[in-house]
Amino acid sequence: MKANIKDRWPEALILLVAAIARLTLLGMKPPHFDEGVNGWFVDQMTHTGYYHYDPTNYHGPFHFYVLFLAQRLLGRHIWALRLPLALASVAAVWLSARFERFIGRGAALWAAAAMAVSPACIFYGRYAIHEYWLVLSLMACAWGLAGLWQSGERQCLWAVWIGLTGAVLTKETYAIHLGCCALALPLVWLLGRLSPAAEADGAARQQWTGRDMLLGALMFAGCVAFFYSGAFMDLKGLKGLYTTFSAWAETGRKGNGHEKPWFYWLTLLWRYEWPACLGLLAALLTVWPRTPRFPRALAIYGCGALAAYSIIRYKTPWCIVSLTWPFLLLFGTRTAAAVRKLGWPAAAAAAVLLAANLAYATVLNFFRYTDATEPYVYVQTFNDINKLMNPLNALVARNGANYQMTGNIMVDSYHPLPWLLGDFPHIGYYNDDDTPSTMDADFLLVEDTRIDDVEQALHDAYFTEPLTLRDAQEESRLYLSVRKFRTLFPGRKPDFEPGKEKPKPGKPKPAPAAEPAGP
Repeated sequence: MKANIKDRWPEALILLVAAIARLTLLGMKPPHFDEGVNGWFVDQMTHTGYYHYDPTNYHGPFHFYVLFLAQRLLGRHIWALRLPLALASVAAVWLSARFERFIGRGAALWAAAAMAVSPACIFYGRYAIHEYWLVLSLMACAWGLAGLWQSGERQCLWAVWIGLTGAVLTKETYAIHLGCCALALPLVWLLGRLSPAAEADGAARQQWTGRDMLLGALMFAGCVAFFYSGAFMDLKGLKGLYTTFSAWAETGRKGNGHEKPWFYWLTLLWRYEWPACLGLLAALLTVWPRTPRFPRALAIYGCGALAAYSIIRYKTPWCIVSLTWPFLLLFGTRTAAAVRKLGWPAAAAAAVLLAANLAYATVLNFFRYTDATEPYVYVQTFNDINKLMNPLNALVARNGANYQMTGNIMVDSYHPLPWLLGDFPHIGYYNDDDTPSTMDADFLLVEDTRIDDVEQALHDAYFTEPLTLRDAQEESRLYLSVRKFRTLFPGRKPDFEPGKEKPKPGKPKPAPAAEPAGP
Protein backbone atom coordinates (compact mmCIF):
# COMPACT_ATOMS: atom_id res chain seq x y z
CA MET A 1 0.00 0.00 0.00
CA LYS A 2 2.79 2.43 0.89
CA ALA A 3 4.53 1.77 -2.40
CA ASN A 4 1.28 2.37 -4.27
CA ILE A 5 0.72 5.70 -2.50
CA LYS A 6 4.32 6.69 -3.23
CA ASP A 7 3.81 5.87 -6.90
CA ARG A 8 0.53 7.79 -7.14
CA TRP A 9 1.28 11.05 -5.33
CA PRO A 10 2.47 12.91 -8.48
CA GLU A 11 -0.84 12.10 -10.18
CA ALA A 12 -2.78 13.15 -7.07
CA LEU A 13 -0.90 16.46 -7.01
CA ILE A 14 -1.64 17.07 -10.69
CA LEU A 15 -5.35 16.36 -10.15
CA LEU A 16 -5.38 18.68 -7.13
CA VAL A 17 -3.91 21.52 -9.19
CA ALA A 18 -6.43 20.81 -11.95
CA ALA A 19 -9.36 20.82 -9.51
CA ILE A 20 -8.28 24.03 -7.75
CA ALA A 21 -7.79 25.83 -11.06
CA ARG A 22 -11.22 24.78 -12.34
CA LEU A 23 -13.40 24.92 -9.23
CA THR A 24 -12.10 27.98 -7.36
CA LEU A 25 -14.55 30.93 -7.63
CA LEU A 26 -16.42 29.06 -10.33
CA GLY A 27 -19.25 31.58 -10.40
CA MET A 28 -17.14 34.76 -10.47
CA LYS A 29 -17.38 35.25 -14.24
CA PRO A 30 -20.68 36.54 -15.69
CA PRO A 31 -22.57 33.99 -17.79
CA HIS A 32 -21.26 33.75 -21.33
CA PHE A 33 -23.66 34.25 -24.26
CA ASP A 34 -23.74 30.49 -24.98
CA GLU A 35 -24.15 29.65 -21.30
CA GLY A 36 -27.21 31.88 -21.23
CA VAL A 37 -28.61 30.14 -24.30
CA ASN A 38 -27.92 26.71 -22.78
CA GLY A 39 -29.53 27.76 -19.50
CA TRP A 40 -32.56 29.02 -21.41
CA PHE A 41 -32.89 25.63 -23.14
CA VAL A 42 -32.77 23.98 -19.71
CA ASP A 43 -35.58 26.26 -18.55
CA GLN A 44 -37.66 25.15 -21.53
CA MET A 45 -37.04 21.53 -20.54
CA THR A 46 -38.55 22.33 -17.15
CA HIS A 47 -41.78 23.34 -18.91
CA THR A 48 -41.89 20.65 -21.62
CA GLY A 49 -40.28 17.73 -19.78
CA TYR A 50 -37.74 17.01 -22.54
CA TYR A 51 -35.19 18.68 -24.81
CA HIS A 52 -36.35 19.28 -28.36
CA TYR A 53 -33.34 18.67 -30.58
CA ASP A 54 -32.87 21.36 -33.21
CA PRO A 55 -30.50 20.21 -35.99
CA THR A 56 -29.56 23.84 -36.74
CA ASN A 57 -28.25 24.25 -33.18
CA TYR A 58 -25.19 22.11 -34.08
CA HIS A 59 -25.01 20.54 -30.61
CA GLY A 60 -26.29 17.22 -29.39
CA PRO A 61 -28.80 16.78 -26.56
CA PHE A 62 -26.70 15.11 -23.84
CA HIS A 63 -25.25 18.34 -22.42
CA PHE A 64 -28.71 19.82 -21.84
CA TYR A 65 -29.87 16.84 -19.80
CA VAL A 66 -26.76 17.11 -17.62
CA LEU A 67 -27.40 20.83 -17.07
CA PHE A 68 -31.06 20.14 -16.37
CA LEU A 69 -30.11 17.66 -13.65
CA ALA A 70 -27.52 20.05 -12.17
CA GLN A 71 -29.98 22.94 -12.10
CA ARG A 72 -32.73 20.82 -10.53
CA LEU A 73 -30.38 19.54 -7.82
CA LEU A 74 -28.35 22.67 -7.11
CA GLY A 75 -30.55 25.58 -8.15
CA ARG A 76 -30.48 28.24 -10.85
CA HIS A 77 -26.93 29.40 -10.27
CA ILE A 78 -24.21 29.84 -12.84
CA TRP A 79 -21.80 27.78 -10.75
CA ALA A 80 -24.35 24.94 -10.77
CA LEU A 81 -24.43 24.97 -14.58
CA ARG A 82 -20.63 25.08 -14.76
CA LEU A 83 -19.91 22.41 -12.16
CA PRO A 84 -20.50 19.33 -14.40
CA LEU A 85 -18.15 20.66 -17.08
CA ALA A 86 -15.53 21.64 -14.52
CA LEU A 87 -15.61 18.07 -13.20
CA ALA A 88 -15.45 16.74 -16.77
CA SER A 89 -12.36 18.89 -17.34
CA VAL A 90 -10.70 17.38 -14.25
CA ALA A 91 -11.73 13.92 -15.48
CA ALA A 92 -9.93 14.61 -18.77
CA VAL A 93 -6.72 15.26 -16.82
CA TRP A 94 -7.24 11.96 -14.99
CA LEU A 95 -7.86 10.18 -18.30
CA SER A 96 -4.62 11.60 -19.69
CA ALA A 97 -2.76 9.78 -16.94
CA ARG A 98 -4.51 6.52 -17.92
CA PHE A 99 -2.60 6.54 -21.22
CA GLU A 100 0.44 5.34 -19.28
CA ARG A 101 -0.16 1.82 -20.55
CA PHE A 102 0.53 3.05 -24.10
CA ILE A 103 3.16 5.79 -23.67
CA GLY A 104 4.66 5.06 -20.25
CA ARG A 105 3.96 6.49 -16.84
CA GLY A 106 6.34 9.43 -17.06
CA ALA A 107 4.99 10.55 -20.43
CA ALA A 108 1.38 10.25 -19.24
CA LEU A 109 2.09 12.32 -16.13
CA TRP A 110 3.79 15.07 -18.14
CA ALA A 111 0.80 15.11 -20.50
CA ALA A 112 -1.67 15.24 -17.58
CA ALA A 113 0.31 18.08 -15.99
CA ALA A 114 0.28 20.01 -19.27
CA MET A 115 -3.49 19.62 -19.53
CA ALA A 116 -3.95 20.59 -15.87
CA VAL A 117 -2.29 23.99 -16.42
CA SER A 118 -3.37 24.69 -20.01
CA PRO A 119 -5.02 28.14 -20.28
CA ALA A 120 -7.62 26.77 -22.70
CA CYS A 121 -8.38 23.65 -20.68
CA ILE A 122 -8.90 25.74 -17.55
CA PHE A 123 -10.74 28.62 -19.24
CA TYR A 124 -13.22 26.46 -21.13
CA GLY A 125 -13.36 23.95 -18.29
CA ARG A 126 -15.01 26.77 -16.31
CA TYR A 127 -17.79 27.23 -18.89
CA ALA A 128 -21.14 25.45 -19.17
CA ILE A 129 -20.60 24.62 -22.85
CA HIS A 130 -20.45 21.29 -24.69
CA GLU A 131 -16.80 21.03 -25.58
CA TYR A 132 -15.44 18.95 -22.72
CA TRP A 133 -17.93 16.13 -23.22
CA LEU A 134 -16.49 15.83 -26.72
CA VAL A 135 -12.91 15.86 -25.39
CA LEU A 136 -13.68 13.09 -22.89
CA SER A 137 -15.44 11.04 -25.56
CA LEU A 138 -12.59 11.36 -28.06
CA MET A 139 -10.01 10.44 -25.44
CA ALA A 140 -12.05 7.40 -24.41
CA CYS A 141 -12.23 6.29 -28.05
CA ALA A 142 -8.46 6.70 -28.47
CA TRP A 143 -7.74 4.83 -25.24
CA GLY A 144 -10.05 2.01 -26.27
CA LEU A 145 -8.69 1.66 -29.79
CA ALA A 146 -5.11 1.63 -28.54
CA GLY A 147 -6.06 -1.01 -25.98
CA LEU A 148 -7.73 -3.19 -28.60
CA TRP A 149 -4.55 -3.08 -30.66
CA GLN A 150 -2.26 -3.75 -27.73
CA SER A 151 -4.21 -6.25 -25.61
CA GLY A 152 -7.67 -6.81 -27.12
CA GLU A 153 -9.39 -6.56 -23.73
CA ARG A 154 -13.17 -6.36 -23.36
CA GLN A 155 -12.96 -3.11 -21.37
CA CYS A 156 -11.20 -1.46 -24.30
CA LEU A 157 -14.09 -2.35 -26.61
CA TRP A 158 -16.50 -0.79 -24.12
CA ALA A 159 -14.34 2.33 -23.94
CA VAL A 160 -14.68 2.69 -27.73
CA TRP A 161 -18.46 2.29 -27.60
CA ILE A 162 -18.83 4.72 -24.68
CA GLY A 163 -16.59 7.27 -26.36
CA LEU A 164 -18.43 6.93 -29.67
CA THR A 165 -21.78 7.32 -27.92
CA GLY A 166 -20.65 10.40 -26.02
CA ALA A 167 -19.26 12.03 -29.16
CA VAL A 168 -22.44 11.48 -31.20
CA LEU A 169 -24.58 12.80 -28.33
CA THR A 170 -22.46 15.91 -27.89
CA LYS A 171 -21.55 17.73 -31.08
CA GLU A 172 -21.81 17.26 -34.83
CA THR A 173 -18.07 17.82 -35.25
CA TYR A 174 -17.68 14.21 -34.11
CA ALA A 175 -17.82 13.41 -37.84
CA ILE A 176 -14.54 15.24 -38.42
CA HIS A 177 -12.79 13.44 -35.58
CA LEU A 178 -14.07 10.00 -36.54
CA GLY A 179 -13.00 10.63 -40.13
CA CYS A 180 -9.50 11.62 -39.02
CA CYS A 181 -9.33 8.58 -36.74
CA ALA A 182 -10.33 6.27 -39.57
CA LEU A 183 -7.72 7.91 -41.79
CA ALA A 184 -5.01 7.42 -39.17
CA LEU A 185 -5.28 3.62 -39.16
CA PRO A 186 -4.21 2.94 -42.79
CA LEU A 187 -1.69 5.79 -42.72
CA VAL A 188 0.03 4.29 -39.67
CA TRP A 189 0.30 1.01 -41.56
CA LEU A 190 1.61 2.79 -44.68
CA LEU A 191 4.13 4.80 -42.68
CA GLY A 192 5.31 1.56 -41.10
CA ARG A 193 6.16 0.24 -44.54
CA LEU A 194 8.31 3.30 -45.26
CA SER A 195 9.73 3.84 -41.77
CA PRO A 196 9.47 0.76 -39.53
CA ALA A 197 7.77 1.24 -36.16
CA ALA A 198 9.20 0.17 -32.83
CA GLU A 199 6.78 -2.77 -32.48
CA ALA A 200 6.33 -5.85 -34.60
CA ASP A 201 3.41 -5.94 -37.04
CA GLY A 202 0.07 -7.32 -35.96
CA ALA A 203 -2.57 -6.62 -33.34
CA ALA A 204 -3.17 -8.55 -30.12
CA ARG A 205 -5.58 -11.47 -29.98
CA GLN A 206 -9.00 -10.04 -29.20
CA GLN A 207 -10.58 -11.17 -25.92
CA TRP A 208 -14.10 -9.85 -26.51
CA THR A 209 -16.95 -11.81 -28.07
CA GLY A 210 -19.67 -11.13 -30.60
CA ARG A 211 -22.07 -10.75 -27.67
CA ASP A 212 -19.92 -7.93 -26.28
CA MET A 213 -19.99 -6.17 -29.65
CA LEU A 214 -23.78 -6.57 -29.86
CA LEU A 215 -24.32 -5.21 -26.35
CA GLY A 216 -22.12 -2.21 -27.12
CA ALA A 217 -24.01 -1.52 -30.34
CA LEU A 218 -27.35 -1.78 -28.52
CA MET A 219 -26.13 0.60 -25.82
CA PHE A 220 -25.05 3.07 -28.50
CA ALA A 221 -28.33 2.82 -30.42
CA GLY A 222 -30.44 3.02 -27.25
CA CYS A 223 -28.69 6.11 -25.90
CA VAL A 224 -28.80 7.91 -29.25
CA ALA A 225 -32.49 7.11 -29.70
CA PHE A 226 -33.36 8.10 -26.11
CA PHE A 227 -31.62 11.47 -26.07
CA TYR A 228 -32.31 12.60 -29.64
CA SER A 229 -36.00 11.72 -29.33
CA GLY A 230 -36.44 13.66 -26.08
CA ALA A 231 -36.86 10.48 -24.01
CA PHE A 232 -39.16 9.16 -26.80
CA MET A 233 -41.51 12.17 -26.46
CA ASP A 234 -40.23 13.89 -29.61
CA LEU A 235 -39.55 11.16 -32.18
CA LYS A 236 -39.15 13.71 -34.97
CA GLY A 237 -35.88 14.72 -33.35
CA LEU A 238 -34.29 11.49 -34.58
CA LYS A 239 -34.13 12.69 -38.16
CA GLY A 240 -31.91 15.54 -36.96
CA LEU A 241 -29.11 12.99 -36.73
CA TYR A 242 -28.58 13.35 -40.47
CA THR A 243 -30.41 16.57 -41.45
CA THR A 244 -28.08 18.59 -39.25
CA PHE A 245 -25.12 18.04 -41.55
CA SER A 246 -26.51 20.05 -44.47
CA ALA A 247 -27.03 23.14 -42.30
CA TRP A 248 -23.76 22.49 -40.48
CA ALA A 249 -21.78 22.29 -43.73
CA GLU A 250 -23.31 25.54 -44.98
CA THR A 251 -22.47 27.34 -41.73
CA GLY A 252 -18.92 26.00 -41.79
CA ARG A 253 -18.46 27.24 -45.35
CA LYS A 254 -19.86 30.76 -44.80
CA GLY A 255 -18.69 31.45 -41.27
CA ASN A 256 -21.84 33.36 -40.26
CA GLY A 257 -19.92 36.08 -38.46
CA HIS A 258 -17.39 33.71 -36.89
CA GLU A 259 -15.13 33.31 -39.92
CA LYS A 260 -11.41 33.26 -39.17
CA PRO A 261 -8.28 32.75 -41.33
CA TRP A 262 -6.90 29.25 -41.77
CA PHE A 263 -3.98 29.89 -39.38
CA TYR A 264 -6.28 30.94 -36.51
CA TRP A 265 -5.63 27.78 -34.46
CA LEU A 266 -1.88 28.14 -34.88
CA THR A 267 -2.02 31.69 -33.52
CA LEU A 268 -3.94 30.47 -30.45
CA LEU A 269 -1.46 27.67 -29.87
CA TRP A 270 1.47 30.06 -30.15
CA ARG A 271 -0.09 32.61 -27.79
CA TYR A 272 -1.40 30.30 -25.07
CA GLU A 273 -0.62 26.61 -25.48
CA TRP A 274 3.17 26.24 -25.40
CA PRO A 275 3.29 22.54 -24.46
CA ALA A 276 0.82 21.79 -27.26
CA CYS A 277 3.09 23.72 -29.66
CA LEU A 278 5.95 21.43 -28.70
CA GLY A 279 3.62 18.46 -29.11
CA LEU A 280 2.80 19.64 -32.63
CA LEU A 281 6.51 19.73 -33.43
CA ALA A 282 6.87 16.28 -31.86
CA ALA A 283 4.14 15.04 -34.22
CA LEU A 284 6.43 15.79 -37.15
CA LEU A 285 9.17 13.65 -35.59
CA THR A 286 7.02 10.52 -35.46
CA VAL A 287 8.03 9.72 -39.03
CA TRP A 288 11.45 8.82 -37.63
CA PRO A 289 12.20 5.06 -37.70
CA ARG A 290 11.55 3.01 -34.56
CA THR A 291 8.83 5.38 -33.35
CA PRO A 292 6.01 3.47 -31.56
CA ARG A 293 2.73 3.15 -33.44
CA PHE A 294 0.51 4.90 -30.91
CA PRO A 295 2.37 8.25 -31.04
CA ARG A 296 2.26 7.96 -34.83
CA ALA A 297 -1.49 7.42 -34.76
CA LEU A 298 -1.91 10.38 -32.39
CA ALA A 299 0.19 12.57 -34.67
CA ILE A 300 -1.74 11.66 -37.82
CA TYR A 301 -5.12 12.03 -36.11
CA GLY A 302 -4.19 15.30 -34.37
CA CYS A 303 -2.69 16.92 -37.47
CA GLY A 304 -5.64 15.76 -39.56
CA ALA A 305 -8.16 17.28 -37.16
CA LEU A 306 -6.15 20.51 -36.98
CA ALA A 307 -6.06 20.71 -40.78
CA ALA A 308 -9.80 20.03 -41.08
CA TYR A 309 -10.70 22.66 -38.49
CA SER A 310 -8.37 25.11 -40.24
CA ILE A 311 -10.19 24.66 -43.56
CA ILE A 312 -13.60 25.35 -41.99
CA ARG A 313 -14.23 29.10 -41.95
CA TYR A 314 -16.50 29.00 -38.89
CA LYS A 315 -14.17 29.03 -35.90
CA THR A 316 -14.85 29.61 -32.21
CA PRO A 317 -11.91 29.46 -29.79
CA TRP A 318 -13.28 26.85 -27.37
CA CYS A 319 -12.84 24.19 -30.07
CA ILE A 320 -9.12 24.39 -29.26
CA VAL A 321 -9.55 21.92 -26.38
CA SER A 322 -10.76 19.28 -28.85
CA LEU A 323 -7.61 19.83 -30.91
CA THR A 324 -4.86 20.05 -28.28
CA TRP A 325 -5.23 16.84 -26.27
CA PRO A 326 -3.33 14.57 -28.76
CA PHE A 327 -0.52 17.12 -28.92
CA LEU A 328 -0.35 17.25 -25.12
CA LEU A 329 0.11 13.46 -25.08
CA LEU A 330 2.87 13.84 -27.68
CA PHE A 331 4.45 16.57 -25.55
CA GLY A 332 4.46 14.06 -22.70
CA THR A 333 6.21 11.39 -24.77
CA ARG A 334 8.98 13.73 -25.92
CA THR A 335 9.44 15.27 -22.48
CA ALA A 336 9.76 11.84 -20.86
CA ALA A 337 12.29 10.82 -23.52
CA ALA A 338 14.31 13.99 -22.90
CA VAL A 339 14.28 13.39 -19.13
CA ARG A 340 15.52 9.82 -19.63
CA LYS A 341 18.34 11.08 -21.84
CA LEU A 342 19.33 14.36 -20.14
CA GLY A 343 18.13 13.90 -16.58
CA TRP A 344 17.10 16.72 -14.25
CA PRO A 345 17.93 19.66 -16.59
CA ALA A 346 15.25 18.46 -19.02
CA ALA A 347 12.78 17.92 -16.16
CA ALA A 348 13.54 21.39 -14.77
CA ALA A 349 13.04 23.03 -18.18
CA ALA A 350 9.68 21.27 -18.65
CA ALA A 351 8.60 22.21 -15.11
CA VAL A 352 9.45 25.88 -15.74
CA LEU A 353 7.45 25.80 -18.98
CA LEU A 354 4.42 24.35 -17.20
CA ALA A 355 4.75 26.83 -14.33
CA ALA A 356 4.79 29.71 -16.81
CA ASN A 357 1.71 28.29 -18.53
CA LEU A 358 -0.06 28.03 -15.17
CA ALA A 359 0.84 31.65 -14.36
CA TYR A 360 -0.60 32.79 -17.69
CA ALA A 361 -3.71 30.68 -17.10
CA THR A 362 -4.16 32.21 -13.63
CA VAL A 363 -4.01 35.77 -14.97
CA LEU A 364 -6.42 34.91 -17.78
CA ASN A 365 -8.96 33.02 -15.66
CA PHE A 366 -9.02 35.12 -12.52
CA PHE A 367 -8.08 38.64 -13.62
CA ARG A 368 -8.65 39.09 -17.36
CA TYR A 369 -11.65 36.83 -17.86
CA THR A 370 -13.71 39.66 -19.46
CA ASP A 371 -10.82 41.34 -21.30
CA ALA A 372 -11.87 41.32 -24.94
CA THR A 373 -8.25 41.74 -26.07
CA GLU A 374 -7.71 38.11 -25.05
CA PRO A 375 -8.73 35.85 -27.96
CA TYR A 376 -10.12 33.23 -25.56
CA VAL A 377 -12.51 35.86 -24.14
CA TYR A 378 -15.02 35.53 -26.95
CA VAL A 379 -18.65 36.73 -26.87
CA GLN A 380 -18.16 37.07 -23.12
CA THR A 381 -20.61 39.06 -21.02
CA PHE A 382 -19.00 42.02 -19.26
CA ASN A 383 -19.20 42.77 -15.54
CA ASP A 384 -21.52 45.63 -16.52
CA ILE A 385 -24.32 43.11 -16.26
CA ASN A 386 -24.02 43.44 -12.47
CA LYS A 387 -25.34 47.01 -12.73
CA LEU A 388 -28.67 45.34 -13.42
CA MET A 389 -28.42 42.07 -11.52
CA ASN A 390 -27.07 43.42 -8.21
CA PRO A 391 -29.98 45.83 -7.57
CA LEU A 392 -32.52 43.20 -8.64
CA ASN A 393 -31.02 40.56 -6.39
CA ALA A 394 -30.80 43.02 -3.50
CA LEU A 395 -34.52 43.75 -3.68
CA VAL A 396 -35.39 40.08 -4.05
CA ALA A 397 -33.28 39.27 -0.97
CA ARG A 398 -35.40 41.75 1.00
CA ASN A 399 -38.73 40.47 -0.27
CA GLY A 400 -39.41 37.54 -2.57
CA ALA A 401 -42.45 39.39 -3.94
CA ASN A 402 -39.99 41.50 -5.93
CA TYR A 403 -39.70 38.63 -8.39
CA GLN A 404 -42.90 40.16 -9.78
CA MET A 405 -41.02 43.26 -10.98
CA THR A 406 -41.62 44.33 -14.56
CA GLY A 407 -38.86 44.89 -17.08
CA ASN A 408 -38.47 45.83 -20.74
CA ILE A 409 -35.34 44.60 -22.55
CA MET A 410 -34.93 46.52 -25.80
CA VAL A 411 -31.63 45.28 -27.22
CA ASP A 412 -31.28 43.00 -30.24
CA SER A 413 -28.77 40.54 -28.74
CA TYR A 414 -29.79 39.99 -25.14
CA HIS A 415 -28.48 36.59 -24.01
CA PRO A 416 -27.71 35.61 -21.23
CA LEU A 417 -30.50 37.83 -19.80
CA PRO A 418 -33.42 35.41 -20.47
CA TRP A 419 -31.71 32.83 -18.26
CA LEU A 420 -30.49 35.32 -15.64
CA LEU A 421 -34.00 36.77 -15.40
CA GLY A 422 -35.75 33.44 -15.72
CA ASP A 423 -37.27 33.71 -12.23
CA PHE A 424 -38.87 37.06 -13.11
CA PRO A 425 -42.08 36.24 -15.02
CA HIS A 426 -42.91 39.79 -16.16
CA ILE A 427 -39.97 40.60 -18.42
CA GLY A 428 -40.47 41.50 -22.07
CA TYR A 429 -37.89 41.31 -24.89
CA TYR A 430 -38.38 43.63 -27.86
CA ASN A 431 -36.39 43.97 -31.09
CA ASP A 432 -36.24 46.97 -33.39
CA ASP A 433 -39.63 46.17 -34.91
CA ASP A 434 -41.41 45.66 -31.61
CA THR A 435 -42.18 47.90 -28.63
CA PRO A 436 -43.98 47.24 -25.34
CA SER A 437 -47.58 48.45 -24.96
CA THR A 438 -46.52 50.20 -21.73
CA MET A 439 -43.04 51.67 -21.86
CA ASP A 440 -42.66 52.35 -18.15
CA ALA A 441 -41.45 49.43 -16.07
CA ASP A 442 -39.48 48.79 -12.90
CA PHE A 443 -36.38 48.59 -15.07
CA LEU A 444 -35.47 48.94 -18.73
CA LEU A 445 -32.40 48.13 -20.78
CA VAL A 446 -32.41 50.16 -23.99
CA GLU A 447 -30.08 50.06 -26.96
CA ASP A 448 -28.40 53.36 -27.74
CA THR A 449 -30.22 53.89 -31.05
CA ARG A 450 -33.64 53.63 -29.34
CA ILE A 451 -33.05 55.84 -26.31
CA ASP A 452 -34.67 59.03 -27.68
CA ASP A 453 -37.87 57.22 -28.74
CA VAL A 454 -38.08 55.38 -25.42
CA GLU A 455 -37.57 58.46 -23.25
CA GLN A 456 -40.35 60.31 -25.08
CA ALA A 457 -42.75 57.57 -24.00
CA LEU A 458 -41.68 57.39 -20.34
CA HIS A 459 -43.75 58.94 -17.53
CA ASP A 460 -41.76 57.89 -14.44
CA ALA A 461 -38.43 59.04 -13.01
CA TYR A 462 -35.40 56.75 -13.32
CA PHE A 463 -31.84 56.29 -12.22
CA THR A 464 -29.76 55.54 -15.30
CA GLU A 465 -26.42 53.87 -16.00
CA PRO A 466 -24.54 53.09 -19.21
CA LEU A 467 -24.33 49.32 -19.72
CA THR A 468 -22.43 47.38 -22.38
CA LEU A 469 -23.41 43.73 -22.47
CA ARG A 470 -20.43 42.38 -24.42
CA ASP A 471 -17.68 43.28 -26.86
CA ALA A 472 -18.72 44.43 -30.35
CA GLN A 473 -22.14 45.48 -29.03
CA GLU A 474 -23.29 49.09 -28.83
CA GLU A 475 -23.57 50.70 -25.43
CA SER A 476 -27.04 50.51 -23.92
CA ARG A 477 -28.67 52.43 -21.10
CA LEU A 478 -30.11 50.91 -17.96
CA TYR A 479 -33.13 52.57 -16.36
CA LEU A 480 -34.02 51.75 -12.75
CA SER A 481 -37.31 53.14 -11.47
CA VAL A 482 -36.78 55.68 -8.70
CA ARG A 483 -40.02 54.51 -7.13
CA LYS A 484 -38.77 50.92 -6.91
CA PHE A 485 -35.03 51.33 -6.30
CA ARG A 486 -34.74 54.54 -4.24
CA THR A 487 -33.94 52.62 -1.04
CA LEU A 488 -30.83 51.18 -2.69
CA PHE A 489 -29.54 54.63 -3.67
CA PRO A 490 -30.24 56.91 -0.69
CA GLY A 491 -29.73 60.57 -1.48
CA ARG A 492 -29.30 60.00 -5.20
CA LYS A 493 -31.34 62.25 -7.50
CA PRO A 494 -33.07 60.88 -10.60
CA ASP A 495 -30.98 60.91 -13.77
CA PHE A 496 -34.07 61.00 -15.95
CA GLU A 497 -37.36 62.79 -15.27
CA PRO A 498 -40.11 63.03 -17.89
CA GLY A 499 -40.61 66.46 -19.40
CA LYS A 500 -37.30 67.73 -18.09
CA GLU A 501 -35.00 68.88 -20.85
CA LYS A 502 -31.57 67.37 -21.05
CA PRO A 503 -28.72 69.84 -20.53
CA LYS A 504 -27.42 70.98 -23.88
CA PRO A 505 -23.73 70.41 -24.48
CA GLY A 506 -21.87 73.71 -24.31
CA LYS A 507 -18.32 74.86 -24.67
CA PRO A 508 -16.03 73.22 -22.17
CA LYS A 509 -15.06 75.45 -19.28
CA PRO A 510 -11.38 76.29 -18.95
CA ALA A 511 -9.50 74.29 -16.39
CA PRO A 512 -9.05 76.11 -13.06
CA ALA A 513 -5.67 77.65 -12.39
CA ALA A 514 -3.30 75.44 -10.53
CA GLU A 515 -3.08 76.07 -6.81
CA PRO A 516 0.34 77.14 -5.56
CA ALA A 517 2.27 74.30 -4.05
CA GLY A 518 2.16 74.16 -0.27
CA PRO A 519 5.13 74.22 2.01
